[in-house]
Amino acid sequence: MSGNIRLLTDTLAAAKAEGRAALIAYLPAGFPTVDGGIDAVKAVLDGGADVVEVGLPHSDPVLDGPVIQTADDIALRGGVRIADVMRTVREASAATGKPVLVMTYWNPVDRYGVERFTAELAEAGGAGCILPDLPVQESALWREHAEKHGLATVFVVAPSSKDKRLAEITAAGSGFVYAASLMGVTGTRESVGTQAQNLVERTRATTGLPVCVGLGVSDAAQAAEVAGFADGVIVGSAFVKRMLDAPDHAAGVEAVRALAGELAKGVRGQA
Repeated sequence: MSGNIRLLTDTLAAAKAEGRAALIAYLPAGFPTVDGGIDAVKAVLDGGADVVEVGLPHSDPVLDGPVIQTADDIALRGGVRIADVMRTVREASAATGKPVLVMTYWNPVDRYGVERFTAELAEAGGAGCILPDLPVQESALWREHAEKHGLATVFVVAPSSKDKRLAEITAAGSGFVYAASLMGVTGTRESVGTQAQNLVERTRATTGLPVCVGLGVSDAAQAAEVAGFADGVIVGSAFVKRMLDAPDHAAGVEAVRALAGELAKGVRGQA
């Protein structure tokens, strides 16, 4: 196992050894600007996130909600490029020594070239990639190059995934498994939380990989709740919303740093 993916697996193992879930943050590259996005990513890692996912902004982010779509739109209008995503990974990784992954839809990678993308991501110090819309049965080329460059390939599972399908997905993945669910509106959280917990249990039955949950978590109490059954708590929209709601860039950076600190307490059961 090369250094890039090892940093990720060691980080998740260290959180487990501490008897807690890992905190995984998400922010898109180029938002609100390339430099501003780098500041924000460093701030969430310094504030308490164990791992960060850097989003590659896409014009048709079908799996993202309105908050992340808004941020992607700002980044794209600002002219963000894949080179800027790689620079974000490089600077955040070098500054913090923590694992940085890229979360991207397949189309930009395919157009850029799989060999080129994986080589550049590894060279930038990236730990791997989350590919929410790449079907496992079409992933052989990606996995071959990711493995060659020591990158994790994180696939996404959903409550709708059947057990046989879960086993296929987890067998092909590395690093961790991203279990996607939704917290839902107030009043439905209890049932959706149960659904997410059930998905984690079903996924764990197929793999030894950590199972991390993206659930619409926005505060320390919710983070603590998800940390009770998952290996990692993934938070995206709440960080992006803090940046969008801030009066200026400096205030946004401090807001995401503070949120990371609150959520870090949550995953440690100190909420």
